[in-house]
Amino acid sequence: MAKRQLKAAKAEKAAKAAKTLPKETLRRVVAYLRPQGGWILLSLALSLGFVALSLYLPILVGRAVDCVAGPGQVDFEALGRVLGTIGLCIGLSAACQWLTGMLNNRVACQTVRNMRHDAFLHLHRLPLKYLDGHAAGDILSRMITDVDTFSDGLLMGFTQLFTGVMTILGTLIFMLRLSPLITLVVVVLTPISLFAARFIANRIYDMFTLQTRTRGEQTAVINEAAGDLKLIQAFSHEAASVAQFDEINERLRDCSLKATFYSSLVNPVTRFVNSLVYAAVALFGGLTVMGGGLTVGALTSFLSYANQYTKPFNEISSVLTELQNALACAGRVFEMMDEPPMTPDPEQPEKLEEVRGAFALEDVCFSYDPRRPLIERLSLRAEPGQRVAIVGPTGCGKTTLINLLMRFYDVDAGAITLDGTETRRLTRADLRAQIGMVLQDTWLPAGTIREIISFSRPEATEEEIVAAARAAHAHSFIRRLPEGYDTRIGEAGGSLSQGQQQLLCIARVMLALPPVLILDEATSSIDIMTEQRIQKAFDAMMKGRTSFVVAHRLSTIQGADLILVMNAGRVVEQGTHAELLAKGGAYSKLYQAQFET
Repeated sequence: MAKRQLKAAKAEKAAKAAKTLPKETLRRVVAYLRPQGGWILLSLALSLGFVALSLYLPILVGRAVDCVAGPGQVDFEALGRVLGTIGLCIGLSAACQWLTGMLNNRVACQTVRNMRHDAFLHLHRLPLKYLDGHAAGDILSRMITDVDTFSDGLLMGFTQLFTGVMTILGTLIFMLRLSPLITLVVVVLTPISLFAARFIANRIYDMFTLQTRTRGEQTAVINEAAGDLKLIQAFSHEAASVAQFDEINERLRDCSLKATFYSSLVNPVTRFVNSLVYAAVALFGGLTVMGGGLTVGALTSFLSYANQYTKPFNEISSVLTELQNALACAGRVFEMMDEPPMTPDPEQPEKLEEVRGAFALEDVCFSYDPRRPLIERLSLRAEPGQRVAIVGPTGCGKTTLINLLMRFYDVDAGAITLDGTETRRLTRADLRAQIGMVLQDTWLPAGTIREIISFSRPEATEEEIVAAARAAHAHSFIRRLPEGYDTRIGEAGGSLSQGQQQLLCIARVMLALPPVLILDEATSSIDIMTEQRIQKAFDAMMKGRTSFVVAHRLSTIQGADLILVMNAGRVVEQGTHAELLAKGGAYSKLYQAQFET
């Protein structure tokens, strides 16, 4: 019972989130279509030509029928001219239809290209707070699946909607010329189809929105399972992972069935009404022919028009369903694009000429959640060339401090300065160009070993890349790879071990040699022997550079100029290794816990 209630609560919450305004989404879609206005007008003109030629064909067919008055009474000369005209009209209409399809594809692809470009550009402007709060799979679903679905709906709208509307208007004009009375019968019955389609379409938008949101959840779960399958198997968490997937998969099945059921009602309802229209035209047309008001050829033309008139309603009903789905997907993309970006860089930023590396924090306050303060009134100073180590228990704020120094997050109060200039007065690019970072969590872009190392300095020479790899003690394992520095590594490091990936990250920073270094558990995945050799390389690299080192292995930071001991977002102790041991405080307890044997 509790499981069903939880499932119902999730479904209700998702349904409430799906209540968005399609009018606003439609307005923004139109804004993306506006630059393609010229191609759209040309497409409309070709569609008009296609419709006009298609509607002229029944007239020609009627004339051909009238050329055959009876056995032995065939006007072959007139029939030949009519058949020649029919062939020409068919050829021209086919050409117009092909060109219209080409233009519509161009408009749809260019529009989707612009939307995806803007969404990806905005993704890089979003603060880490948004990325931390949303699953990568959900963002991936918005950027790829939802945009592709929108593209399909947009293309169908261009291909069928315009042509269908023009066909309806054109057939009405031609039918009025043939018989206003029978046309009146058609017009009276038509609104039934329109009201039925609109009634259903108004109700399926929210269903498609809910479907796309649930699909995003499912993509996030699949992405998480695929990325962390080793951990899932290591902890025998397969059953729980499958259960989580099944729960979301079940919700996706339910909302997909509802959306599909209601959307599939549109076509049968409109077809039923259209059949009634055709039957009424046949009945009244037959009576009119018997009364001498129409010829048999004219009735043939009128029945053809009645069929052409009702056919677009079936197509338009399908288009409306696809457009509802497309608008729901576009709404999710716009929702991400509406997220407020990170605070912009100053309009007139200050420039750093020669960076000495003097960092200072003055009464800094910060929290990820306003209800749970983390760092309160933190003040500290790192002198140029000083090596600052940061230690403390898990969750004390070490990595948060690094995030603030890099401006991945902005402080809530106080200020952080570099060489006396507040970092918020600098552009993020200028600030981060002065800082080299090696994190515990490695990230390697897909590419060759050479491209991965030169990521920090694309213009670096071959000799500089090899020297950086030697300094990071990565050169030996790189030489053993099948193609050495030209070996291509796949996403997330491919087949390289975690330690090898970390060595490449270290080589990447050693190639850049920035004025400030941040090492956050930079050697956590490396064996002790290699760590000792890399530590010597780090020591040489840190000379004359301000360095912040986050470490749990206290043996690696005993030579630091200043050790900050953090707890609950505050610096509880600071000093050198010897000074802190002599105090017998928090650092001394940490040290004794590691080296008590």
